[in-house]
Amino acid sequence: MATTSSSSAGSLANSLDRLLGYQLRRASSVMMADLARELGAFDLRPAEVTTLLVIGDNPGCSQTEVGQVLGIKRANMVPIVSRLMDRGLVDREKADGRSHALRLTEAGQATAADAIDRIERHEARFSALFDQPTLDALFCALPLIRAQRDDGEG
Repeated sequence: MATTSSSSAGSLANSLDRLLGYQLRRASSVMMADLARELGAFDLRPAEVTTLLVIGDNPGCSQTEVGQVLGIKRANMVPIVSRLMDRGLVDREKADGRSHALRLTEAGQATAADAIDRIERHEARFSALFDQPTLDALFCALPLIRAQRDDGEG
């Protein structure tokens, strides 16, 4: 049987709180859990929703191009696009050589529009936590961290 400590987890010291990476990871976890709840009705993973949105923004794009924009490895794009096609949300047509042009179906367009509405509600909840100068600073600072990514990872 577990014993109860005299101090609760909320009062424990945590030296990790001073680490940027730790704070970013914890914040990301909270935001991704909220996004998953918001998008739960679609029965689509966040990577599938973002793929759908990028294809919607770029009709005729290739699977490779979508993967590059989203930082998803080529091998991981195959099942994502296949699942979107199986759900009737994406079509592809022969482009040139071995590449295919991706487009949203009517169902895909409707799903993308609904997803955007839900994502905007999600974003508004978290954006409201900050005043505009702080939000502007975040949007300037976070891409600096993303830019440090090893180009071989995507």
